[in-house]
Amino acid sequence: MDFDLSDEQRLLRDSVDRLIADRYGFEQRKQYAREPDGWSRANWAQFAELGLLGMPFDEAHGGFGGGPVETMLVMESFGRGLVLEPYLAAVVLGGGLVRRAGSEAQKSALLPRLAAGELLLAFAQQERTSRYDLADVATTARAQGDSWRLDGEKSLVLHGDVADTLVVAARSSGERRERAGVGLFLVDTAAPGVARHGYATQDGLRAADFSFASAPAAPLGDPAGGLAAAERVVDEAIAALCAEAVGLMAEMHAITVDYLKTRKQFGRAIGEFQVLQHRSVDMFVALEQARSMAMYAAMMSAEDDAPARTRAVSAAKVQIGRSGRLIGQEATQLHGGIAMTMEYKVGHYFKRMTMIERMFGDTEHHLSRVAALGDEPAPS
Repeated sequence: MDFDLSDEQRLLRDSVDRLIADRYGFEQRKQYAREPDGWSRANWAQFAELGLLGMPFDEAHGGFGGGPVETMLVMESFGRGLVLEPYLAAVVLGGGLVRRAGSEAQKSALLPRLAAGELLLAFAQQERTSRYDLADVATTARAQGDSWRLDGEKSLVLHGDVADTLVVAARSSGERRERAGVGLFLVDTAAPGVARHGYATQDGLRAADFSFASAPAAPLGDPAGGLAAAERVVDEAIAALCAEAVGLMAEMHAITVDYLKTRKQFGRAIGEFQVLQHRSVDMFVALEQARSMAMYAAMMSAEDDAPARTRAVSAAKVQIGRSGRLIGQEATQLHGGIAMTMEYKVGHYFKRMTMIERMFGDTEHHLSRVAALGDEPAPS
């Protein structure tokens, strides 16, 4: 595999890095978190102006035709800045589902508005007992004349508190946990029969729980065959999360090394003590292992072979979980008590890293998936 960036990709990375450096200092982030939505609408408009919101979509749908590598570059920069805006929820998940499952008319109606920053999407899949199984869907969809109605509940919808439209996984036929019969449906969050409860999550982002009581919906593609598209988009989202985690880990490592150089004990910088140097090197090794696997996941997330794609993405998620835990724990311990305070940023990075480790399957879940899928041929 060729991991070298093109000139356009390097330009994208540098542009997003500059944007985050200019607009996402730690004190600035605190201000954004105090805004009504828990993030900055002005930043979202800036993302739209730079083309970041339309980057993964075709030019015919208001986008720039970017791929998973471009998403990786953006998400890594966002991880370094600890960005609060709903890029993963709206663009990678919501927009990805429309792109993968929607009709041409649906893509033309929704994606240009998303790219322009005028529409917020969210993916409502999680249910209280479903854990990490995308086929475990109890929410039901029934045809009623020319329309559809949804009944059920969804939990922990990422940035669902501000979403204008939901993509809801609902069962139109079959028994619970059957792969057949799961469809994707578009639901207006302001429609009758939709109730929403928003809240903050532990990492400073936002989510919402929803209940549907005969809520009007429109099928996104096949009303009974949406699971394959959902699984593919979730694999793409996991690859994006791996890239974000690399940004988080890189920043935690950089902050820690800088602290070791400036914090003094017994009249000398604590970074001069060899045992602490060894621990910072262990952090760097874990970071580079995670970076390599995040790049591999980004490349493989475009793979049409579902087992090969899933195996690669799960392997990356395992490494990200292990590296994130090591780096987060070391960063916290090497900083001492200050890392446990809300006023210092290391703890915020570790919180977000901990949430990423659990999203769409924790380390043990993905390790089991890799084992179940068996050995992968060596990449050519």
